[in-house]
Amino acid sequence: MANRNPHAGDSDPHAGQQVATAGTGLESAETAVVFVHGRGATAQGMLEMATEFDAEDVAYLAPQATGRTWYPNSFLAPIEDNQPSLSSALDFLGRVRQRVADAGIPADRTCFVGFSQGACLASEFVARNAERYGGLAVLSGGLIGPDGTPRDYDGSLDGTPVFLGCGDRDPHIPVERVHETRDVLDSLDGDVTERIYEGMAHGINDEELRYVVNLVEDAASVA
Repeated sequence: MANRNPHAGDSDPHAGQQVATAGTGLESAETAVVFVHGRGATAQGMLEMATEFDAEDVAYLAPQATGRTWYPNSFLAPIEDNQPSLSSALDFLGRVRQRVADAGIPADRTCFVGFSQGACLASEFVARNAERYGGLAVLSGGLIGPDGTPRDYDGSLDGTPVFLGCGDRDPHIPVERVHETRDVLDSLDGDVTERIYEGMAHGINDEELRYVVNLVEDAASVA
């Protein structure tokens, strides 16, 4: 997959980027999972997680960031310091979500799974576009912005299953931000599970993977 983007550097640096796919074709799938990769990673790499899932009729989609980076600075930096890349990245996820909806897959059968920078982006997108989704998995990430950022999001997650997993020795993600994200998504009526793993740095462990597998299988089993 090419990372080169002729739009990079303008007001929408992620415009025209590709979306990698796997699983059932979107036109015949009943459930969709949107994977959001981390800084320096690839969409294709995130799709490898889908090999762990046994759910049927699931379409997997993974947008690719320009230059493998959704925004240039830390997710804890002032919002304006990550513009226009951050807004462009959120718009990109919105286009992917609309593509899924246009295929006839409702929000409550659509899951978002993000790792690291992708987890930050996925949690921010879901908070800003709150409705009843199939699920949200935030693996080593949290809501975007410096301490004290207003979290006056609208809408309701209406019981959306949310999983937050992070290590207590993660050099990039303060545990306090994971807690804040938990509280904000809970206030938006999410059904939130948080797991902080003692001694773990930046990564995904087997228990987190099982949570994600169960989340997707539950979404796929909705009557």
